[in-house]
Amino acid sequence: MTRFSGIVLVAVVAASCGRAETIPGRTGAAAAPGPRTVEVVRVIEQPLDVELSLAGELTPYQSVAIYPRVTGFVKTVSADRGSRVRAGDALAVLEAPELLAQRAEAQSKLQAAEAQIAVARARADADRGTFERLKAASATPGVVAGNDVVVAEKMADASQGQVAAAQQTVEAARQAVNAIRDMEGYLRVTAPFSGVVTERNVHPGALVGPSSGTAAALPMFRLVDNGRLRLVVPVPEAYTTELRTGAAIPFAVAAYPGQSFSGTVARIAQAVDVATRTMAVELDVANQRARLAPGTFAAVRWPVRRSGPSLFVPSASVASTTDRTFVIRVRGGKTEWVDVRTGLTSGALVEVFGELRPGDEIAGRGTDELRPGTDVQARQAKPAA
Repeated sequence: MTRFSGIVLVAVVAASCGRAETIPGRTGAAAAPGPRTVEVVRVIEQPLDVELSLAGELTPYQSVAIYPRVTGFVKTVSADRGSRVRAGDALAVLEAPELLAQRAEAQSKLQAAEAQIAVARARADADRGTFERLKAASATPGVVAGNDVVVAEKMADASQGQVAAAQQTVEAARQAVNAIRDMEGYLRVTAPFSGVVTERNVHPGALVGPSSGTAAALPMFRLVDNGRLRLVVPVPEAYTTELRTGAAIPFAVAAYPGQSFSGTVARIAQAVDVATRTMAVELDVANQRARLAPGTFAAVRWPVRRSGPSLFVPSASVASTTDRTFVIRVRGGKTEWVDVRTGLTSGALVEVFGELRPGDEIAGRGTDELRPGTDVQARQAKPAA
């Protein structure tokens, strides 16, 4: 019985081995896996031409706080908030009775000085005449003592000096009168340029002046020129290399949804603010119809361009870890990580800077699971629909 069982077992094993050899495609050992297939795309080179959305603020082209130059009482007020005025128009009139007394006193001093100069000139003419006669008489020996001629000459010179001093006194008195007249002119508060009054802080009867207590902190009026505005745009320092004056920049404001306005680059700060790392750029904006108001925020479509072409890859090709940002280049059937620094995004592409060249094949999807040195089989990715 034991011998028969052994014969049966040998027959079963032999039959099993025969069936294993007859299975198509099977060998005695397991087949080794082939290289991993990776979809690749090419690095492209093209000019950068994108628009950033930057926040800007519209400010008046000119703005001034108007304070009184002399102390006085407000007599009349001719302008109010929202009033449009021209250069030289009266905004308010002050009254200061003490200025009338000061002008009368100054005029009296001027008249006195003019009378003194008349006396000095008469004395100078008389002394000069005496000197001339003595000098002529001294030509005859023994008629006039020589000392008398010298004394007469000195008197004439002294009288002429008194005339010069009197002239200076008259000029000083005249300047004092003119100064008081100028101060009287300051009683009429006028607009220094054409614009709109945006603030009024005085009323008739109020005492105002350059140093009238706490009221001096507030201006009488605030005037702005809104016929032309400044659009101040803080541009990040990374995008300040290609700034040029004269370029037209579009922008929009919330007050006019769906409408676009335009400004011209006029002034560039040429210095980066260390607090915000931005450079202030001013655009001139025509506003003759006064549709735009100073103080409004604007969404500026700021164009960014490079002096030369840039390299672009699909955004999905860029992978990041805790310590590096890279793309996976496929070369010679093997993968390698290439560190890059990303720039601006243009559609589905992102600008990259690193040891790449146009035409390099990189993995269409960057992942740290695909380690450097891995054997792969490259397959061109299908273009996006």
